[in-house]
Amino acid sequence: MSEHHVVHVVCSDAFAGVERYVLNSALALRGAGFRVTVVGGAQSSLSSPLRLAGVDWLPGASIRQALRSLNRVRDVDLLNTHMTNADLVGVLVGGIRRIPVVSTRHFASTRGSSSVARLVSTGIRRRVAAQIAISEFVSSNIEGDSTVVYTGVDDVVDTPAAGRRAEVLVSQRLEKEKSTDQALRAWALVPERGPWRLVVGGSGSERSALEALARELRIDDSVDFLGFQEDVGLLLRRASIFLAPTPREGLGIAVIEAMASALPVVAARGGGHLESVGPVVGSALFDPDDPAAAAVELTRLMGDESAREAYGRALCDRQRAIFTPARQTAGTIAVFAAVLSSRNPR
Repeated sequence: MSEHHVVHVVCSDAFAGVERYVLNSALALRGAGFRVTVVGGAQSSLSSPLRLAGVDWLPGASIRQALRSLNRVRDVDLLNTHMTNADLVGVLVGGIRRIPVVSTRHFASTRGSSSVARLVSTGIRRRVAAQIAISEFVSSNIEGDSTVVYTGVDDVVDTPAAGRRAEVLVSQRLEKEKSTDQALRAWALVPERGPWRLVVGGSGSERSALEALARELRIDDSVDFLGFQEDVGLLLRRASIFLAPTPREGLGIAVIEAMASALPVVAARGGGHLESVGPVVGSALFDPDDPAAAAVELTRLMGDESAREAYGRALCDRQRAIFTPARQTAGTIAVFAAVLSSRNPR
């Protein structure tokens, strides 16, 4: 398998969770001996680390740009696509050049919200050779069969609870479906915040509305909106609690990274959180749209350093057992191998 050329395609110019997944996956496959090319994602965040690892990067912010870039790539054995626009690019190019397509599904929903989109989705589904789902939750909410391969993240050096700041971190896109407003409402219900601050890392269309909500809730003096942050690891090493309010997260790479940092996670009880944080004894889960319950969990952990330390360690142990790059790479390679062997039976 290691001599094969895999091309990741993601039709965006961003560097959010999916693009970070693509970066990590490309580096891991390269480390396993594959030839790898990435089309799409933010050049400023992807190009340099990929180049240092011997992975080519080409622009793919739109369908047209991704098609142009793929036309420049030769000797491709398999296309691994991420999100619907990339799936469309993959099946178009794959159909013409007879290249199999594996679609990695990151979201717990079927493709297409309009009749035209659903028609396109049907065409994609017929032409995709296999699907990888990043969680059981995603797998059970998409069309067609899929293989669950959990996202893996690298181990990090532990930061003791005593060495962290009095910060509760939210790190995600500031879009409606992410329910960042619930984090603000929970923070407003914490009775004694003292020196603690709520730190919100991320950008998106909801930022202005969220800043207005913080003022309305009279918590703006204890909330920091940082905007887009490329070095999420720094925020994770600095914070003392991670707050994940999204109720239908596919898995949540930021949550997995928080677990790797032994950072206690307070998360909405739903979606991929039930597979990442949920199985840990004493997990701090709250019902979606119940900011009062989230505030109870925050208050408990904010007031107990030893509880934060123990819970963070338990989460870290689970990450290192389940959510590792080695396990993700092995699972991904197994899917690729099955597709390529069925295409070229011996």
